[in-house]
Amino acid sequence: MDGETGDEEYGLSLTNKEVKLMFRDMIEGWFKHYSPAYNEFIKALLLDDKRAMNYYMNKVALATFSCFDTGRKPSESSEPERFYHGFVLGLMVELSNRYVITSNRESGFGRYDIMLEPKSSNDDAIIIEFKVYGLDNEKTLQDTVESALLQIEEKQYASALVAKGIPLSHIRKYGFAFEGKTVLIG
Repeated sequence: MDGETGDEEYGLSLTNKEVKLMFRDMIEGWFKHYSPAYNEFIKALLLDDKRAMNYYMNKVALATFSCFDTGRKPSESSEPERFYHGFVLGLMVELSNRYVITSNRESGFGRYDIMLEPKSSNDDAIIIEFKVYGLDNEKTLQDTVESALLQIEEKQYASALVAKGIPLSHIRKYGFAFEGKTVLIG
């Protein structure tokens, strides 16, 4: 009997290898369809649901971020981009069991913002590029998304993944555009 909880405890011995295998298979079956309780952003990312990703990011940004976090002027420095980069990277930590997560590494002809390399061939690789909306460079936040996606292509950020045998058809690319507390993911 456990003195703290009052629960009864038993010691068990498995009689042979066949019984051990039976228990292993039975327990694995219980958890076969289990998936961790990821945050809503990660669930949307894994499902490639850009609408839900946008909803989550804008909801969180509006409710929790300050203009001092995201910058009062859209293109005053790289600080707003670093803030969002760190925030999104923090959301992805719980994917470390499924992905090798890297940040600001060289690939192709430049340095990507975030790359998720799958540990299993069942998952797609993911490349994310962040851009802060700049009135002098783009007319709309959608233009900023397109600029981020174009940078991924022009700088060939996927080349490191392709070199590891991941086909281009299994590499998803996202551009994150920011203007203060407003986020657009495409």
